Amino acid sequence: MTVGNARPGDRMRTALARLPRVDLGVTVTPCEHLSRLSAHLGGPDVYIKRDDLAGGPLGGNKTRMLEYVLGKAIADGADTVVGGSAAQSNYSRQLAAACARLGLECHLVLRRIRPSDDVLQGSLLLDRLYGAVVEMIGDDRTGQTSRLVELAAELERRGRVVYRAPQASDRDKPLHAAAYASGALELLDQTAAAGVDVTHVYVSSLDTTHAGLLLGLRSGGSAATLRAISPNERAIFPDRTIEEEVARLATEAARLLGVSDRIVPIDVDTSTDFVGERYGAITEEAMEAMRLFARTEAIVLDPVYSAKAAAALVADIRSGRLGPDDTVVFWHTGGLPAVFAYADELVVE
Repeated sequence: MTVGNARPGDRMRTALARLPRVDLGVTVTPCEHLSRLSAHLGGPDVYIKRDDLAGGPLGGNKTRMLEYVLGKAIADGADTVVGGSAAQSNYSRQLAAACARLGLECHLVLRRIRPSDDVLQGSLLLDRLYGAVVEMIGDDRTGQTSRLVELAAELERRGRVVYRAPQASDRDKPLHAAAYASGALELLDQTAAAGVDVTHVYVSSLDTTHAGLLLGLRSGGSAATLRAISPNERAIFPDRTIEEEVARLATEAARLLGVSDRIVPIDVDTSTDFVGERYGAITEEAMEAMRLFARTEAIVLDPVYSAKAAAALVADIRSGRLGPDDTVVFWHTGGLPAVFAYADELVVE
């Protein structure tokens, strides 16, 4: 309910405005109606939130987070950042780009998950172009974290002031979620201005993006169902489920922002049904979704994240889970460079 000139979510907006933040070129990303895709699928009206454009044409959803995360790093006096994920990680690529823009030294420890991951292509090529110092290891998350901890300590012994990004530290994961709470409020402002009543939001996310969107939608007064499609075939958290982790992060982000919204695991709608054999695997359903979006709307999805969320959207329309009275926003998280890194595996008929 709006009181006077106040809007739902204004307390969160005020808290977000007080957080340290750097400018990485994230403006309000478009929210567009996909009329040809909607007609082709014959179900609900489908809109797209273009966070693939956050921070530029090779940006993506992580840049929205990095404006806050690196704002904190700079406020803390950091001159060096360490982090890492998979070899074609969008987070690592956007981290390397942000560090280059801000004059921070960037060190990445990246996991090989495919035989071709040593080929200088896609995000890995861009990491090096942006000037990141890259070290490659096997597909071992525990080993990766250990190496990042060691690397951060080595750099500090050389006199560097180090900020630890994922996987080096999970300390600021609630800040990543807070950034996406801001994104949810941005979407609600756009749809309210357009007179669109959103019933569902689909996104590819394991944890922080999901947590932030869920918190932001709740704080902004939206009753929309958020359905997150995990890129991982299982929870990677040793002592909790994905639902428990998302709820934890949303609650921590609410505490950070001084809002009273409380998220519990039963509020969390997440699916691992569209991953395929493992993280990073190509699936037939994802390929079909990539072709559908490309050939009806000239929208390019990536095969690891956004295409799998799109596959879930298509499946839910065809099964009747989503009907013609629904209005859906598909949240495009980016990842365009992965299309080229996966070229040998993609089936384009």
